[in-house]
Amino acid sequence: MKTIYFDNNATTQVAEEVLEEIQPLFCELYGNPSSMHTFGGQMGRKIGQAREQVAGLLGCEPSEIVFTSGGTESDNTAIKGTLAALPHKLKIITSRIEHPAVLTVCRELENQGYTVVELPVDKEGQLDIEQLAEELDDDTALVTIMYANNETGVIFPIDKISSLTAEKGVVFHTDAVQAVGKIPLNLSKSNIDLLSLSGHKLHGPKGVGVLYVRKGTRLSPYMLGGHQEAGRRAGTENVPGIVGIGKACELAAKNFEQENSKVRKLRDKLEGAILEKCPDARLNGYKENRLPNTTNISFEYIEGEAILLMLDKYGICASSGSACTSGSLEPSHVLRAMGVPFTAAHGSIRFSLSRYNTEEEVDYTIEKMPPIVNQLRKLSPFVAK
Repeated sequence: MKTIYFDNNATTQVAEEVLEEIQPLFCELYGNPSSMHTFGGQMGRKIGQAREQVAGLLGCEPSEIVFTSGGTESDNTAIKGTLAALPHKLKIITSRIEHPAVLTVCRELENQGYTVVELPVDKEGQLDIEQLAEELDDDTALVTIMYANNETGVIFPIDKISSLTAEKGVVFHTDAVQAVGKIPLNLSKSNIDLLSLSGHKLHGPKGVGVLYVRKGTRLSPYMLGGHQEAGRRAGTENVPGIVGIGKACELAAKNFEQENSKVRKLRDKLEGAILEKCPDARLNGYKENRLPNTTNISFEYIEGEAILLMLDKYGICASSGSACTSGSLEPSHVLRAMGVPFTAAHGSIRFSLSRYNTEEEVDYTIEKMPPIVNQLRKLSPFVAK
């Protein structure tokens, strides 16, 4: 049975071009970039090329790119590194719908004596910018707000937020793991100080990420040891991963129009048909200002996990929320923050597409969804028989 993969916000297929680029680095070109000999020096040049490829996609300088082990390390480094560099400031502002890589860190810091403000969102998953402006004060060390939500795809007004923080002299970090490669970024014309991204979210390998650090931003290193990454992140570089994320960023720049035309069209077709054909289904999140690949739909009175199990029987992969919280029986913290009713929040499904999906796959999923929902509704104790 063919696998139909609509869970690209969890992870993506590694592009063939990326695989071809990194395969020689495991057995043929395996030198240490820090070595003095020519063999190792080749790796240093490949890292330099990858740094330029990432910078090209982000619209920044290669020197502002720090390679990490992934989005989680990048987020942790941005938050803890900023606080270490500004020990006299004890306030952090974030949102209630951040990824656990940000929210868990902030809550742990609150236990250590920091003041953490978690901004609410409205029923469409949007922030109140005026409330953010009111919270900014002289004690604020950092504002960390995601670029786009991983569950609903809702995009935040990052340019407005970063302008506010710049006016107040507050460091601004954004977790852009879901946004990079899907929406246009030009950090040279932005007030963003720190930005996180992850290789496996844009058809690169797992285990590698990037932290963009604007020139002049104060940041204490999170990983200590060697001199790598200009002293900003110690540890022997993951050369295959770094080369892979570089190539993935190059491909993302080339495929940007496809992401915002073909992928968006497929997403809209899938979303529209499901909402039309499945009674008591609702879209979660602002309809217009979303990532082009993401839709989050709730089905009243049935469990999302039950839908996923039945979809899996047909080879269809989707998600009931963030991949990092899939083991939890609690409804999504994002949907709870948006005020989605309990009966709907438990029955939420996220479909996230990529440029490798086809119209035939969408048609097949549209065919299977209504009978799955109808069957589960018949079994639900909450629906009048």
